[in-house]
Amino acid sequence: MSSTETGRVTMDIDGHVCIITVDNTTKKNAYTPAMLDQVAEFMTAYEDNDELWVAIFCSAGEHTTAGLDMPRFFGPTAEPNRRRPGLVDPFGLERRCTKPVIAVVQGITYTVGIEMALAQDIVIAADTARFQQLESRRGIAPLGGAHFRYLSRTGWGNAMHLLFTCEEFNAERALQLGFVQEVHPFGRHMERARELAATICECAPIGLRATKKAALAYIEGGEQAAVACIPAIREQVFATEDFKEGIQSFVERRKARFSGR
Repeated sequence: MSSTETGRVTMDIDGHVCIITVDNTTKKNAYTPAMLDQVAEFMTAYEDNDELWVAIFCSAGEHTTAGLDMPRFFGPTAEPNRRRPGLVDPFGLERRCTKPVIAVVQGITYTVGIEMALAQDIVIAADTARFQQLESRRGIAPLGGAHFRYLSRTGWGNAMHLLFTCEEFNAERALQLGFVQEVHPFGRHMERARELAATICECAPIGLRATKKAALAYIEGGEQAAVACIPAIREQVFATEDFKEGIQSFVERRKARFSGR
């Protein structure tokens, strides 16, 4: 297929979970402009579908990504930007996804692979994962959010150490730094992501979405902005069928059956 040359992204749906998979394994899942556009399209489809409650963002094969397919982005053979305006940004620099997203990483996880993972909510890593923010060794600089997400995850000293040296670090180091939340043997890491998605689906999706929006309000506007959004959250969640079901399940001492309404 032509996708072996250009790569592709797919989305599969399993109940309330969607799995967005990057597939360009012949080039260690290097991203082309078209592939980034496809990720944005699928993330938007997830965001806009009320029947989808959790997304898993992953890559096929042994590696997350070697980074960008550079000639397709820069130089005389660069491809034009055809992305539709208003889509969810995989890097979280423009429109953000307001629902839970689990990123899954393994093997080579370089540059944009780190930045897109850090733009999601939870990162599950295989013990094979290797991370490197190496743009400055190529005469450029990180453009997908590493310059501030490294700071928010691990503090100034650790961030500058990694960004200035461009050194590779492994999954255990990423766990210590807070870049990933769990590390598992290769293969088991994807199973764990599915388990985690199922666990999240046991919670009320409207409540989770309201929680993430409130957290994003803090990131974007600080503590006062986060406090200011509480009345709207209260009004939103208390008006749902899921709120009534949550209370009723507590009274009846049973597991809640949420509907997303």
